Amino acid sequence: MLTRNCLSLLLWVLFDGGLLTPLRPQPRRTLEAESRGNVVTGAERKMSSVRVKRGWVWNQFFVLEEYMGSEPQYVGKLHSDLDKGVGSVKYTLSGDGAGTVFTIDETTGDIHAIRSLDREEKPFYTLRAQAVDIDTRKPLEPESEFVIKVQDINDNEPKFLDGPYVASVPEMSPVGAYVLQVKATDADDPTYGNSARVVYSILQGQPYFSIDPKTGVIRTALPNMDREVKEQYQVLIQAKDMGGQLGGLAGTTTVNITLTDVNDNPPRFPKSIFHLKVPESSLVGSAIGRIRAVDPDSGKNAEIEYTIVPGDGGNLFDISTDGNTQEGVIKLKKPLDFETKKAYTFKVEASNVHLDHRFHSVGPFKDTATVKINVLDVDEPPVFSKPFYTMEVYEDTPVGTIIGAVTAQDLDVANSAVRYFIDWKSDVDNFFTIDGTEGTIATNELLDRENTAQYNFSIIASKISNPLLISKVNVIINVLDVNEFPPEIAVPYESYVCENAKPGQVIQIVGAADKDLSPAGQRFSFRLSPEITAKPNFTVHDYRNNSAGIVARRSGYSRRQQELYFLPVVIEDSSYPIQSSTNTMTIRVCRCDSDGTILSCNVEAIFLPVGLSTGALIAILLCIVILLVIVVLYVALRRQKKKDTLMTSKEDIRDNVIHYDDEGGGEEDTQAFDIGALRNPKAVEENKTRRDIKPEALRLPRSRPPAEDNTNIRDFINQRLRENDGDPSAPPYDSLATYAYEGNGSVAESLSSIDSLATEADQDYDYLSDWGPRFKVLADMFGEEESHNPDKVT
Repeated sequence: MLTRNCLSLLLWVLFDGGLLTPLRPQPRRTLEAESRGNVVTGAERKMSSVRVKRGWVWNQFFVLEEYMGSEPQYVGKLHSDLDKGVGSVKYTLSGDGAGTVFTIDETTGDIHAIRSLDREEKPFYTLRAQAVDIDTRKPLEPESEFVIKVQDINDNEPKFLDGPYVASVPEMSPVGAYVLQVKATDADDPTYGNSARVVYSILQGQPYFSIDPKTGVIRTALPNMDREVKEQYQVLIQAKDMGGQLGGLAGTTTVNITLTDVNDNPPRFPKSIFHLKVPESSLVGSAIGRIRAVDPDSGKNAEIEYTIVPGDGGNLFDISTDGNTQEGVIKLKKPLDFETKKAYTFKVEASNVHLDHRFHSVGPFKDTATVKINVLDVDEPPVFSKPFYTMEVYEDTPVGTIIGAVTAQDLDVANSAVRYFIDWKSDVDNFFTIDGTEGTIATNELLDRENTAQYNFSIIASKISNPLLISKVNVIINVLDVNEFPPEIAVPYESYVCENAKPGQVIQIVGAADKDLSPAGQRFSFRLSPEITAKPNFTVHDYRNNSAGIVARRSGYSRRQQELYFLPVVIEDSSYPIQSSTNTMTIRVCRCDSDGTILSCNVEAIFLPVGLSTGALIAILLCIVILLVIVVLYVALRRQKKKDTLMTSKEDIRDNVIHYDDEGGGEEDTQAFDIGALRNPKAVEENKTRRDIKPEALRLPRSRPPAEDNTNIRDFINQRLRENDGDPSAPPYDSLATYAYEGNGSVAESLSSIDSLATEADQDYDYLSDWGPRFKVLADMFGEEESHNPDKVT
């Protein structure tokens, strides 16, 4: 290729007489412009209007890319008509790559490329050349522009920019089904030669797939490729330039093709019979086994629907599909009983949910298998003969009367005996008992229907061989009514009769009620009591629908003559034994208008004959109320005045000694008052308690030293008086404080008779008179008592 380019360049030089001329004609306007731009010297400037000859002869230069020679690559030569070959002209080069990529000989104008070029990096370079006078450094001609193109060589192989590729095609597709289109790009110049013309071919993947050499479209080459046989294919694609000729460069890529699934396979059971073992105690709705049909398809094409073919035992079982495993889950619809039936056989059909009409000709997309279920015997609790029991018993039935029985049986092969007992949680009051062996139920208490009309409790049956296996059944006992209560008037009626009532007029309709449970069809009858007089004022009319009417027998009722009438009515029921009761109705006489509307039934009628109106009666009552209020206010004011008189007394309340004339309990009465203060003055100082509060018991000494004088006694009493007068916690009511303290060393010693060793006869109380007027009263009391009881010993 390099040799061919060099020869072409040599022919251009020889053809043009050593001058560089363009490869293709220049536009006229451009040539004229360049002619006008030439630099002219002094004489030529005077003749500027005369057309001068073009000074530069340009050519479009070419340079080979990827030049690997040892010398710089010759590009071309620049020459000016003003250059006489004497070395007076200097050539300069500027523009793209000047000095770095391209150099020019300043004297000869030869251009060389000093390094290897790559067209794919830069396809051309734009440069500017100028001829200047070597002495004056002035341009001989204006600067002109030219282009150096990099000539392409086939140095780039085709590349698959989007590879490797992933594609899919449905299985069983016909020949020529579209799979994918690949594309390779070549960086070489597509306008020069065949360097960029690419041809596609398959290196690996035949005979399954083919490719169009020009477009790169991949298609299937074999019919009915089966995914279940082979799912993944790897195809190696080659792209070669130079139109696939020898010496062209090539690139490869990989295409991974997957066959997608279609529903072309029916489900198949791996075996024709499935055996299952199920305990008879399995719960309804529980899964008892699984079967599976195999479908080699995938995804939704492998979804299977299972159904039970109607037949033997099929109605006891149900089947559904497990969405994760595509297994058929067999469930129990009804309870199993080993003693009734020990085995079941039925057929199960498996079919695809999503069918493809293109493969209907292959055959039916379903399969059938047989399922045999063997029921296993399990030790079960006893079974009652009924789901629940209902019994009836009359109230007041004697205790111990049998009212019914329950029956339970062990259905297992062992046929164990059964015991019965009542669930105590449901019969807390223990109204009934049951025979543990026979199952008979009897009363344990007297029953009263009016208290409880129905009993509901549970009976438990257990196997003797295994008491842990139990069964329960509900028992309902209805208590039947015994006619023990007579019927009565349903509600208390307020009956009245108008003074202008007419004979035969119904004044009241009454009904009856019975505390007994009235059976269907029971009737009540009404009649007058036989005790009534021969000519009653009223009569009873039985309507024979459990109601009756009270009818007036005459006219001319008057409140002045008789305000109230009492009518005895006898009511009977229809049960056995017949019960009856006599009910007295009160009928009031009222004043009515002509339409029978009541005008008045109150006490006003008593005053009407006197001639007082309603307003007068109200005025009289108001006067009476006012007088009563005045009397009450007067009495209240008198009482308040007496209290004020007592409270305004100028005497000190605490100086008043109130004598209640109440004799104490003597020495044995230790709860009347506390005499501890008489015995222990120090305790009084340490524990000052209020007299109106019971003090704590103190252990007091039995003897005291005699008092030296009476001075400290007065001081103590005065001190106590001041303390009580100024005590804010003292009670607000009158009280008598006893200051019975003799003082230390008192000659009289203790005044209490508790610790006295001698009789009262040995005591002399005259010295108490010397202590003052307050003790004189005490001396008189003891002296008088001694005179009346000389023989009494304390």
